[in-house]
Amino acid sequence: MANNLPKLDTEREVLRAHVLEHSVKLGDFTLKSGRKSNWFLDTKQTACRADGIVAVANVALKLIPAEATAIGGLTMGADPVAFGVAAIAAERGLALRSFSVRKEAKDHGVTGRLAGALQPGDKVVITEDTVTRGTSLFEAVEVVRAYGAEPVLITVIVDRGGTCAAMAEAAGIPYLPMLTAPDLGFEFGS
Repeated sequence: MANNLPKLDTEREVLRAHVLEHSVKLGDFTLKSGRKSNWFLDTKQTACRADGIVAVANVALKLIPAEATAIGGLTMGADPVAFGVAAIAAERGLALRSFSVRKEAKDHGVTGRLAGALQPGDKVVITEDTVTRGTSLFEAVEVVRAYGAEPVLITVIVDRGGTCAAMAEAAGIPYLPMLTAPDLGFEFGS
């Protein structure tokens, strides 16, 4: 990890410090993709701590457009982010409902793969804790669009892979990660 980290705004500095302290592990790891890495990222260690989710919300709520009415994504990666940000938004007088996209369809709940307070016509923030390739994010985008809601932003706590921006651009959805691998002192995809 580099000692010369890029300068960030105050909210991102706080979030980065939390992620580096609680979510980054150094060592020899085999990632889900099968690639080897000298660092591992478990951002649930940030999203599932009270001070961590407040730091996430402080960044996310600066990124989320005023038109947004709901936040969610593919369960489990999106759940603590969506639920925590929505709760903190409510404390600040902002109405933002949350939802999850199940990995498989159920015959109850909102509809098939959706659980939570998503409504047709919602302007949606698709979220995730960490993104490497973008597969989960765009699976959630497809489910949300099929339900009749419109993704208006994709945001993640950390973009580890650096490929999601191009995918989001191709899908016509703004993409604003809260932090990137380089913000943490690592190269994309390393």
